[in-house]
Amino acid sequence: MFRNLPPITKNILIINVICMFADFVFQRYGIDFSHIFGLHYITATDFQFWQPLTYMFMHANFSHIFFNMFAVYMFAPAIEERWGSKRFLIYYLVTGIGAGVIQEIVWALQLQPILNSVDPMMAAALANRVVTIGASGAVFGILLAFGWLFPDVRMYIMFIPIPIRARTLVIIYALVELFTGLAPSAGDNVAHFAHLGGMIFGLALILWWRFRGYDGFESMSYGESRLKQWIKHRWDQIRSKRPPRIKHDDDSKDYSDYHYHKPL
Repeated sequence: MFRNLPPITKNILIINVICMFADFVFQRYGIDFSHIFGLHYITATDFQFWQPLTYMFMHANFSHIFFNMFAVYMFAPAIEERWGSKRFLIYYLVTGIGAGVIQEIVWALQLQPILNSVDPMMAAALANRVVTIGASGAVFGILLAFGWLFPDVRMYIMFIPIPIRARTLVIIYALVELFTGLAPSAGDNVAHFAHLGGMIFGLALILWWRFRGYDGFESMSYGESRLKQWIKHRWDQIRSKRPPRIKHDDDSKDYSDYHYHKPL
């Protein structure tokens, strides 16, 4: 079953498991991979250029990686089969990095005022303590892509006895993340806006691909874009609703929609 997975999905699962195992092993020697490869606030001294990419392959514990990789295992294969491996890889990385960008913006709005109010040494220490890890941003991008490509697929969710359409599930998840991000509970350390960031960047990338003439519903084409096709379709509809042209017998000429009288 695992060997039948498409290549990018399979490698995402393998890489995340390897990184989780490596983090567990190296922690025994006092090396914290989550701190080195996790995403720090951009003004922190511990911020490194590779972190916007590597943070999405690090996880806090077993349950964190299990639920993220379970979602990848469930939804990613269908998307990769539809889009192809190269395009799916681009999408996965863009949504993951995009989620990190949104998280940096949230930190700038929420954390920076606090850092400005304390002395520089304390501000540096506080900035280095803030870190986010996990593939959840890319996973939420995958959920959005699945809902976009397969909107009417019915899914059963735990504690909900009736099936829910994929597009409805995506909307519910987005609303939940928005609500919990705006009104977090005490002790909540989940990067809810990063999850939304994965959806936002995923939607933007899908719309860009559609504008360029490819959205996954048909084979790759560099011909007319979907926008041009839509304009042509609307124009054809307008032309079809125009009144029929009236042909007159006078001099065997077509005088279109009006009567023409020659001067005497």
